[in-house]
Amino acid sequence: MTDTALITGASTGIGAAFARRLAADGLDLVLVARSEQKLSELADVIRAESGVTVTVLARDLGEDGASRALFDDVAAAGITVDFLMNNAGFGAHAAVADSDPDRLGAMVRLNCEVVTELSQRFLPGMIARHHGTIVNVASNAAYQPLPTMATYGATKAFVLSFTEALWHEVKGTGVRVLALCPGPTDTPFFEIAGEDFAGESKRTTDQLIATAKRALAQGRPSVVDGPRNSLLAHTVGLLPKRAALWGAEKFVAPRA
Repeated sequence: MTDTALITGASTGIGAAFARRLAADGLDLVLVARSEQKLSELADVIRAESGVTVTVLARDLGEDGASRALFDDVAAAGITVDFLMNNAGFGAHAAVADSDPDRLGAMVRLNCEVVTELSQRFLPGMIARHHGTIVNVASNAAYQPLPTMATYGATKAFVLSFTEALWHEVKGTGVRVLALCPGPTDTPFFEIAGEDFAGESKRTTDQLIATAKRALAQGRPSVVDGPRNSLLAHTVGLLPKRAALWGAEKFVAPRA
C-alpha cells in the first residue's frame, strides 16, 4: 500500500521541493497552502513527473478551527497520512515595538499552534499503525534570541523544543519525528519576511532534503542543515549573552 505525505505550506519553497522529492520516492501527496492556483499547478507538474495521486486542499491554516477542519477533511476523504510535514510558517523583520500586533499573533498561531495541533491529531493513528513520520520545520534561528525578528526566533525555538520532546515520547512506537532546522535557504522566505540575504551563501532545497533524509535514517531528534549553520547553532550558546544578542542582531540587520 502506498504511503501518503501531507505537506503544509506546500505551494512554494521548501514545501514544494519536498513534495516533488517525496513523490519521486513514490509517496502520494496531500498538498496544503492558501493558494489553490499554485497548489493545482504544482500538483499537475508532480502528477506528470511521478504519476502519484495528489490531493489539493487550499486552506488558510491561520484561521480559527482550520487544523481541525483539515484533519476532518482528510479523514472524510479516506486518506491515511503516513508522513506529516509541518512546513507552513512565516517571519517578519521589525522591532517588536514597531510591529503589527495582529501579525505577530498570526505568526505565533501558524508557527506554533498549528504545528502542535496537527502533530497531535495525526500522531495517534501513526502510533496505532506502528508506522509514520512527522517532520516539523524549525530553523537555526531556534538556537538564540533574534533581535528584530524576536517573535519568529521564539516560535522556532518552540518548534525545536516541542519536536525534540515529541521524539522522545514516541521512541519504540515505530514513528519517526524530526525537527528540521534550515539556515538561509534559496526560497522566497526572506523576501516575504522583508529581509535580504543576497550577500549570504544560501543552501539549496536539494541539500536540505538530503540533510533531512540522513537525519531520519539516523533516528535523530533534530538537525541543522549545513556545516556552517550547524557550527553557529551549536556554539552560540557558549558566547556571553550580550555578545550573542549583538551578533544575532547584526546577522539579521537589513542589508543596504
